[in-house]
Amino acid sequence: MQTRCYLSVLIHEQAKKYGNRPALTFRQFGSLKWNHVSWNQFSLRVKQVSNALLNLGIKPQENIAVFSQNCIHYLYTDFGAYGVNVVSIPFYATSSEQQIQYMVNDAQVRFLFVGEQEQYDKAHRIFALCHSLERIIIFDSSVRISTHDPNALYFEDFIKMGEGLPRQSEVDNLSKLTKDDDICNILYTSGTTGESKGVVLTYGQYQAAFIANDKCVPVGEKDKVMDFLPFTHIFERGWAYLALTEGAQLIINTYPKEIQESLVQTHPTCMSSVPRFWEKVYAKVKETIDEANPVQRKIFQHALAVGKKYNVDYKGRGKRPPLALAIEYQVINKSILSLVRKQLGLEHPNIFPTAGATVSPEVEEFVHSIGIGMIVGYGMTETLATVTCDHLNEGYTIGSVGRPISSIDIKIGENNEILLKGPTVTRGYYNRPSLNAQVFDADGYFHTGDAGYLKNGELYLTERIKDLFKTSNGKYIAPQMTEALLLVDKFVDQVAVIADQRKFVSALVVPEFRLVEDYARSHDIPFETREDLCANQQIRNMMMDRINTLQQGLASYEQIKRITLLPHHFSMENGELTNTLKLKRPVIYKNFAKVIDKMYEEE
Repeated sequence: MQTRCYLSVLIHEQAKKYGNRPALTFRQFGSLKWNHVSWNQFSLRVKQVSNALLNLGIKPQENIAVFSQNCIHYLYTDFGAYGVNVVSIPFYATSSEQQIQYMVNDAQVRFLFVGEQEQYDKAHRIFALCHSLERIIIFDSSVRISTHDPNALYFEDFIKMGEGLPRQSEVDNLSKLTKDDDICNILYTSGTTGESKGVVLTYGQYQAAFIANDKCVPVGEKDKVMDFLPFTHIFERGWAYLALTEGAQLIINTYPKEIQESLVQTHPTCMSSVPRFWEKVYAKVKETIDEANPVQRKIFQHALAVGKKYNVDYKGRGKRPPLALAIEYQVINKSILSLVRKQLGLEHPNIFPTAGATVSPEVEEFVHSIGIGMIVGYGMTETLATVTCDHLNEGYTIGSVGRPISSIDIKIGENNEILLKGPTVTRGYYNRPSLNAQVFDADGYFHTGDAGYLKNGELYLTERIKDLFKTSNGKYIAPQMTEALLLVDKFVDQVAVIADQRKFVSALVVPEFRLVEDYARSHDIPFETREDLCANQQIRNMMMDRINTLQQGLASYEQIKRITLLPHHFSMENGELTNTLKLKRPVIYKNFAKVIDKMYEEE
């Protein structure tokens, strides 16, 4: 049963309830060993952080920031800050010095908590340029502090300032004074089109979100929840906090690239993720099927068909499966589908919320078919994550982004724009009154910039209005939809669709080089470098043939006519990706202007 209270006291209330039960599973920086922290230990650490912050002179509603990947210290710091009504501002661990400097100065951050050497070095270099900044506090004890840095200290030394809880009576008083309108977090958007903006999230928003999600997201105290996405991301933050309110155990994955190993080692029952994770799972399983002998392939395809019929056609529509189907599924699930889930480390799956980008219907259907309860949803930082999601007890439709949570009011405005109002919607952007006046209309609805429609109580997304392309022929193209189609192909790693003010649709494609290299060797195609592969006409024809198969369902004017294979990935270092790995289209168009123009030269 959900514990309903402010975040300022949540961990302490859960400690009273669950005591020495495991609350957190984690690995220390650089360690391979998984450790556990009980609710009681979690509560004590949070109190020590609260006390230490007071000893450093922090005042209610002042700002601290956390610049780190996921780790146990992150949660200690966040909840310790909430305990004394201090605002915690998360920064992506991959943020640049320029971004850090901008956010620290914009929010007038006093104390900056950092993870590893890379984050410390960046923080140290911008320290003198940030006049509000007083301290850098370092999570990883192996970080080398500059000899010319009197303002840095290790987290373990910071914690000592709170040992013995010397100011606990003040902490208790401050936590009791928390109000709905008090700011809890400021989350800076990743900025696909412009300067980052600080989204204000209050304690009242969190309360409303927890209550609304509790009604439709079946996570509970028996669940083990993998934290894969960064805590900086509102999806992971909201989801992790919701899990804590339900008494679930969190498994903290510090290094995203190790997620597959972490899953196999810890066997979670739940995990939030983005579609790209499941696209890669789908591509890998599909590759295994393609390489199997004909008999094995037929058996597995039949198993998937039964899984689809049971989980999608019947359970997904809220209908009871026929007895014969239920028996066949039970056998196939135990003998075949369970083996797929075991390879993923998901032997006992409960729910797997997925959002952040378009989910290919093919991938969504596959995940359900193998017996994993994907919950597709839609949300924004400005709405404290969830706007809509699949309500499994009410049935779901492949291709939709679910039903509205109970607190949200959705209206479809001009150009099919999704407009929102409710207690989970932000009151605005930090120190941006003019922008706030633009995004809220006279009736108080927040303008999302996303287009969609409602059908039978479910929301369907059509495009991001700002990203909508108009060809020179006057046709409108939604690039995300086409990109999502292509990314399910095992040979495609990254793709950027080009169409704005162009005669036809083209695309920049980064191949999955391991598979392309294998293909080249098996077809006696000579190559020495990735550049050789990308320039080879036979490889380009193969990739184009695969793309044509995937886009058969699109209208002719929506289909990609030409592609360029790129030998290098889009990257954050080049400014082509946000911290959440979304395409920064203006930067890509600028960086690859010559390549793009060449695709539109007359043959």
